[in-house]
Amino acid sequence: MLQLHSLKLLSLSFLLSASFSIISVASAQAVIKIDGSSTVYPITKTVANKFQIAKKNAVSVTVNISGSGGGFKKFCRGEIDIVNASRPILKNEIKDCKDSRVQFIEIPVAFDALTVAVNPENTWSTTMTIAELKKIWEPAAQGKITKWNQINPAWPDESFKLYGADADSGTFDYFTEAIVGKIKSSRNDFTESEDDNVLVEGVASNKNGLGFFGFAYYIENQTKVTAVAINNGKGGILPSVETVENGSYQPLSRPIFIYVNAKATEKPEIKEFVEFYMKNAILLVKEAELFPLPPRAYTTMMEHFNKKRVGTVFNGISAVGLTIDELIRREGRLEFEHY
Repeated sequence: MLQLHSLKLLSLSFLLSASFSIISVASAQAVIKIDGSSTVYPITKTVANKFQIAKKNAVSVTVNISGSGGGFKKFCRGEIDIVNASRPILKNEIKDCKDSRVQFIEIPVAFDALTVAVNPENTWSTTMTIAELKKIWEPAAQGKITKWNQINPAWPDESFKLYGADADSGTFDYFTEAIVGKIKSSRNDFTESEDDNVLVEGVASNKNGLGFFGFAYYIENQTKVTAVAINNGKGGILPSVETVENGSYQPLSRPIFIYVNAKATEKPEIKEFVEFYMKNAILLVKEAELFPLPPRAYTTMMEHFNKKRVGTVFNGISAVGLTIDELIRREGRLEFEHY
C-alpha cells in the first residue's frame, strides 16, 4: 500500500513537472502581432507561415485584418508590432503615432492592381473610363444614379448593384481618391465589407454587380468575375504583370506597405521576421498573386530598416498614379519626412 502511494506521488510529481514545462515553453514563445490591410494580408500571411516553419514554431506570428485605417489605429496605440497598409500613412495617423511616441519604419513590399470587376454575364461595361466610374461612385450619385443607361445610353435600362471596401480600408481610400478625386469621397448606398471575398461573391452572384478589390482576389476568382479594362485616355487597359510593371494600368496601380514599430525592432524576432520578409519577398509576393518590386528595391528597404530610417517619404499624402520606378526613386532619395 505504501509503495502504491509512493508511485501515485511520483506520478503526480511527474505530471506537475511536465505541465510546468509546457507552460514555460508556451510562455517563452515569442509573439509578433500584425494587423491591417486585407490586400497586404495574403503576402504577410504567407511570409508569416514560412517564417514560423523556418523558426520551428519558436515564434508565433498573428496576422489579422481590420483594414489599413483600423490597423494604423492599433499600430499608433502601440498595440501591434507591424501594420499592413494598402496606402501610405496619412497625416492624422502620423500625428496619432507622434502623440503616442510610436516611431515607424516605412517599407514598400509590392505593387497591387486595384481591380474593378463585373459579373461574367455583363457584356456591356467590360471597358470603363474614369469619368464613367466617377459618375457611378461620386457622392452626388447616391440615390440618383442607379441604372447602367444613366452612365452610358447604350447600356441596359437595369439597376446596378455596387460592392466596395469599407471606410477603414486603404483600398477604399485609394479608390475614392483615384476615381472620385478626393479621399473617402463616395456614395454610401453600396454593400461594403472589409472582407474582399464577400465583395467577390457579391459581384459573382448578381448579373448587375460591380465592385472593386485587390488583384489577388480577382486572380483567385477569374471564373466568377470579369475584370474591367480601365480607359484613362489611352484605351482600355486590363490589370496584369505587364501593365503594372510598365506603368500603363493607371490610376489603379498602387504600392502597398508594411510599417514596423521602430522600438519593436529591438526584439530579435521582429528583426529576423523583416529580414526574412525582404529576402524572400520576390518569391512570396508572386505566390500571393501580387507584383514584386525589383531586387534592388528590397536591398534598399533592408538597408533603411537596418539603419532604422524612421518616417515616410509621402508626407501623409497618398500615392495615386505612382509607378514602380517612381516609387523606387522616391524611397531612395536622401530627403525623408521625419517627425
